[in-house]
Amino acid sequence: MQIDTIDSGNAFDFGKTSENYAKYRDIYPQSLYEKLALLGVGRQGQQILDLGSGTAVLPVNMAHTGAQFTATDISDNQIRCGAQLVREKELTNIRFHVCAAEDTGFAESTFDAVTAVQCFQYFHAEKAAAEIYRVLKPGGLFGKIFMDWLPREDAVIAEMERLVLRYNPGWSGAGFDKFRYRYPDWAEGRFQIDTVHSYNVTLPFTREAWLGRVLSCRGVGACLPPAQTAAFAEEYRALLEKYAEPLRLQHQIHIELYRSEKKA
Repeated sequence: MQIDTIDSGNAFDFGKTSENYAKYRDIYPQSLYEKLALLGVGRQGQQILDLGSGTAVLPVNMAHTGAQFTATDISDNQIRCGAQLVREKELTNIRFHVCAAEDTGFAESTFDAVTAVQCFQYFHAEKAAAEIYRVLKPGGLFGKIFMDWLPREDAVIAEMERLVLRYNPGWSGAGFDKFRYRYPDWAEGRFQIDTVHSYNVTLPFTREAWLGRVLSCRGVGACLPPAQTAAFAEEYRALLEKYAEPLRLQHQIHIELYRSEKKA
């Protein structure tokens, strides 16, 4: 994948990180899933499409709700790893499909809800919004969800970002500040805003789990050559030795829920 506005236009591929992704990216707190269910996403019998699902982190963690999930991703490697996890957990209400968010191939008005966790920025916003609107049932919900680490509030994260930038100066994923909401152009004529909710969380990590999470990020494992990724891992592992476990790292979670204006 290559997007002019991300990482100075350098190519990245999360499929290259699938093993680390499957092992280390199940990092969202239970509070996120509980909030989504309370807000109407993840209820018994719902049909939910998860776009950019990667290794199906959201469907796996919400499988207990009784909803039926379809996990999709443009990377067949991510989908294979996700399907393997689901088999190991013996979950029967998650199916998988390789497709782009902008062209899913599903029938019109199929889903009660659509989710996109940590991935909408990689979509063509206008085309993806049109496809989400098309596959949602009238009044259905679209959840745009993401979690950012907060380097301005956490010295461990700031140090990590400096190291990533030394290996990958074009990486644009550094320096996050707290998010400020603005109603997006792609929602016009399709969705009304239902909920906007942001909150801060402190997440615990072992040193190895945090290293794995960083290796799976866009600025490292998704774009650097294997030799550079290995060199980064060795250097960062040594840096982390000075910190006691668990690391307690500052993040912000942001949930936007949009309700389809489609008429029945």
